[in-house]
Amino acid sequence: MAMQTTEGRPDAAALSTEPAIELVGISKAFGPVQANKDISIRVMPGTIHGIIGENGAGKSTLMSILYGFYKADAGEVLIRGQKTEIPNSQAAISAGIGMVFQHFKLVENFTVLENVVLGAESGARLTPSLAKARKLLVELAREYELNVNPDALIEDIGVGMQQRVEILKALYRQAEILILDEPTGVLTPAEADHLFRILKGLKEQGKTIILITHKLREIMEVTDTVSVMRRGEMTATVKTAETSPEHLAELMVGRKVLLRVDKKPATPGKTVLEVENLSVTDIDGVQRLKDVCLNVRAGEILGVAGVAGNGQSELLAALGGITAGTGHVRLNGEEIDLTGRFSDGQSRRARGISHVPEDRQRLGLIMDFMAWENTAFGYHHDPAYQKSRLLMDNDAIRADTAKKMERFDVRPPDPRLKAKSFSGGNQQKLVLAREIERNPDLLLVGQPTRGVDIGAIEFIHQQIVALRDQGKAILLVSVELDEILSLSDRIAVMFDGQIMGERLPAQTDEKELGMMMAGMLKGG
Repeated sequence: MAMQTTEGRPDAAALSTEPAIELVGISKAFGPVQANKDISIRVMPGTIHGIIGENGAGKSTLMSILYGFYKADAGEVLIRGQKTEIPNSQAAISAGIGMVFQHFKLVENFTVLENVVLGAESGARLTPSLAKARKLLVELAREYELNVNPDALIEDIGVGMQQRVEILKALYRQAEILILDEPTGVLTPAEADHLFRILKGLKEQGKTIILITHKLREIMEVTDTVSVMRRGEMTATVKTAETSPEHLAELMVGRKVLLRVDKKPATPGKTVLEVENLSVTDIDGVQRLKDVCLNVRAGEILGVAGVAGNGQSELLAALGGITAGTGHVRLNGEEIDLTGRFSDGQSRRARGISHVPEDRQRLGLIMDFMAWENTAFGYHHDPAYQKSRLLMDNDAIRADTAKKMERFDVRPPDPRLKAKSFSGGNQQKLVLAREIERNPDLLLVGQPTRGVDIGAIEFIHQQIVALRDQGKAILLVSVELDEILSLSDRIAVMFDGQIMGERLPAQTDEKELGMMMAGMLKGG
């Protein structure tokens, strides 16, 4: 075991020689699918070690084995040089491993203090546990700059603060090794920068951090070492200072990848979409959209930036005919009914609106239906798909689907495969093919590359730009600021259901957009 200082942290000499974690020959299969293949990795103590790879590369499976969610079929786990069995998450916690999940595991109507103590009470009576935890929580918050009110309810604090609570939970359980899974997915740029400062502070205090992320900028900014996974195997481990985003992308995909969007300047034409004082109130009486005004012209991409939950989803739902609203929406100068009586997706498609929803699995596809069936959804009244007034021409739909799959590089190109059999990126391509191939006047597209591999991201961006260059209007919603800045011709920023202002990509940056996303800056 590593020597300990009087403060309880690993001795500096021991830090440099003995891995905090060593995985040796880890393999894991789920039926015929080999998720991890003979993976070996060493993570040195007091470092930030990044793990990247395409969707389905095996990163989450590997970390789930380390945290006790899965048992490896073969291989060993060594913690500070000692072979360690981790049959469950409690064993991982006992071994000094903590994990901060992408979707936080917090009880919303409990306080910060209650969430930290939950599952780690020191006895049958809760009051002494809370008193002890309060004192330790204050000390941890001060030492690691994780300042948060112990008495605040989780439902009353922002996602950045909630993430700090998750880190405090792990530290309270005396974690020396922290695993963070896609930690910046719901953070503003300012919150992400603060998280990075926290991680660097934890590293300076001797903690070991494993960072799982698909964002190459974050890998380059905060890690010391990065391991790359592809198709269940570990393909490379390199010092971050000795690599580049381009090299990492090539290692992930197996070919060179263009990390920027290659597009010509827009040549906007007539106004296609006009939105005036659009408001939406949910079933609980909460106003989600508040007098939103915007427009999109032919031949341009209007990007809508914002932290998730600030009205972007409701904007897409109202424009796509899923949700009723008030105000005025005009397409090519003609009013669209927002009352809910006629505001359905079918009528919107007939008017020339295509919609790629934010959640492809819940709103874009029926996972147990075949690809050819999914490509007909919403367009099943197309005369090309009809044998008669009562019968659909399934052969025609399958043939059309095969052509779409070829044009959009859907793999495997089998129209008879169920949607759930495709990877996330190929599921997204199916939805995009269905909507883009309809030659819409307006494309509504939400989170076009969420959970999508780098190679597929490049392709999807190319298709969106190609549609713009055909003179179509595109309303793009994304929580990825890199995507918004590189794809958009104009950017509108949303906060708390309102448009905070518009910016041109060439005349703004992530810092300014982040302030607008946080509600700290308005105008323009």
